[in-house]
Amino acid sequence: MSGVLDAQAAADLDGVIYDFIVPAKEPWSRVIKAGEILRIIDLEGQQAVDFLCFNAADPGDRYSSMNTIKVQGNTYVAKGTVLYSDSGAKLFTVIEDTLGQHDTVYGCCSNPNNFLRYGVHTTESCYSNFLKELSKHGLDRSAIVGNVNFFMQVPIMADGGAGIAADISAPGGYVDLRAETDVLAVLSNCPQMHNPCNAYNPTPIRVIVRNVA
Repeated sequence: MSGVLDAQAAADLDGVIYDFIVPAKEPWSRVIKAGEILRIIDLEGQQAVDFLCFNAADPGDRYSSMNTIKVQGNTYVAKGTVLYSDSGAKLFTVIEDTLGQHDTVYGCCSNPNNFLRYGVHTTESCYSNFLKELSKHGLDRSAIVGNVNFFMQVPIMADGGAGIAADISAPGGYVDLRAETDVLAVLSNCPQMHNPCNAYNPTPIRVIVRNVA
């Protein structure tokens, strides 16, 4: 895979400066400059994308799920949602969204968590993907916090029960995130095969960065 623009596939978008297919189960990261738009595409449908982001100028000021939930008064991320940092700074704004409800509460899978939940020993997970990708930017496990899970829903029942919804993200679904400052975006194309977040079959996703100013 390369970051070379697929001009034909992106012909309907203006200002494309980067276009990349993230293989199944793999991580990815890039600094998205203020005003640029990051599009994440669920190519084949029902593929969870675990997502973290940081102020690129001060990576210690990282995405805060609690600030994001409290300010918008909703546990889901959708069009119009602002992703806030620990300090209350705006990192990304969701400006387009084909799904309408993305999870903010379930966090990322890890190898120990897979054993606790499913009784299986795994060697790959979103946590290990995050560790690998964050190390490229001088960050360690302390940078892994509660993340957004794009293309994944966790309904919360009246009794507090929660579980991962199946068959909710159609092929070609996408979310557009506009950077409100220079933001380090880090994602894991989730390798989970023991619950329905990936339809038990992890698949590639696509990331496109545009500068439409």
